[in-house]
Amino acid sequence: MPTRSTIMDANSYRSGLGDPLDPEDEALLERRERVLGGAYRLFYRRPVHLVSGSGQYVFDAQGTKYLDVYNNVPSIGHAHPAVTRAVTEQLRRINTHTRYLGDEIVDYTEELLATFPAEIDTAMYMCTGSEANDLAVRVAQEYSGGTGIIVTREAYHGTSYLTSGMSPALGSGQPILPFVRLVDPPDRYRVRTPDIGEWFAGQVQAAIDDLATSGVTFAGVLADSIFSSDGVFPDPVGMLRPVVDLVHRNGGIWIADEVQPGFGRTGDSFWGFARHGIVPDLVTIGKPMANGIPASGLLGRAEVMTAFSDKLPYFNTFGGNPVAMAAARAVLHVLQVENLQEHALLVGDSLREELRGLAQVHPCIGDIRGAGQFTGLELVEEPSAGEVGQAKSGLSEAPDPDGTLALDVIEGLRDRHVLTSVAGHSSNVLKLRPPLPFAEGDIDWLVGAIDETLTELGK
Repeated sequence: MPTRSTIMDANSYRSGLGDPLDPEDEALLERRERVLGGAYRLFYRRPVHLVSGSGQYVFDAQGTKYLDVYNNVPSIGHAHPAVTRAVTEQLRRINTHTRYLGDEIVDYTEELLATFPAEIDTAMYMCTGSEANDLAVRVAQEYSGGTGIIVTREAYHGTSYLTSGMSPALGSGQPILPFVRLVDPPDRYRVRTPDIGEWFAGQVQAAIDDLATSGVTFAGVLADSIFSSDGVFPDPVGMLRPVVDLVHRNGGIWIADEVQPGFGRTGDSFWGFARHGIVPDLVTIGKPMANGIPASGLLGRAEVMTAFSDKLPYFNTFGGNPVAMAAARAVLHVLQVENLQEHALLVGDSLREELRGLAQVHPCIGDIRGAGQFTGLELVEEPSAGEVGQAKSGLSEAPDPDGTLALDVIEGLRDRHVLTSVAGHSSNVLKLRPPLPFAEGDIDWLVGAIDETLTELGK
């Protein structure tokens, strides 16, 4: 039996499950499988055929409107006119690589670096988060003189040879590279400790020691700043400071993977790492950077970056091209003009407050956690009495995760025209990560759909 990937297979279509598709979609599915093979995955037991979008809404081939509570790639909203306009205007002029002088890449980089701490002062560009993380690891290894990399146990950092070997979320069929070590994430719902930051630092130190025992010199830690694939662990604020200090004491560097939490999504800061009062050595960005146009980047301290660039030139044919830079610059401007970071903070807090109320009705909701427009809703078995989340910290242990229920809820939400997916080792955490325009008026639709689904499932 094929191995299962939590990030690819948990919420995926499998032939023979779910209701039959309409004839047009069935024919499209057959054509897709014939020409694309078996590596790709579709969401849902009954796939959704999307044809258009606007803001936080998408529409299927029959014109049905869905609330998108998952897609962080069109971060400023589906089909945003500012991006369409910027891309169209640039395509009318020129689109080429970075071996010629051009204003677009320099203008964008200056504006982008202004959102970072002063220590982060150099940028390089690629097309995907995988490429950004791949290069970041190479830079870290060159700077540190080591090869050993530490990631969290359910991390996802990309699909290149190097990054897939650091992405346990891809499943047991994906081998972890021999110089990589896995640590448990800072999950304070399941780890009962007075200081989750110190606990996490202890996990990292143990992994560093294990690398040394195997004759591998430590190079650094690559971590998603909100631990999104692990199940969304944003708090407490400041929890990453002890581990970053430890990494530096051991001669390594901290790589902040901001592909998912970056660009204002966490609300109280523009970058996920900034919530914790740290300054990474390297930062990787991607997905929402250009609202769907392939673009990614690696930013860092000049002394770290030059350890690589003084030895090796870097060139990416499409990375940093003028059209991608035009799209990325438009995204940056919209984030600022439309105050989407502040919007994410306010609406995200409101959503979680409504979900906490729902948890009093449905005890299968074990924990609700998040920052800005990034929320994890954990579904559990045999919950104990008491309030949700940290109010249960006095319990000897958290209830068992209920991944089966979570997948049933995902399907129930799809039937109610709400789209999202799951995260975490047991696929039991609803990963609520909508486009940033998601508004107060959308909360009732989402929370109502969760309420109806859980009630229907007898939970």
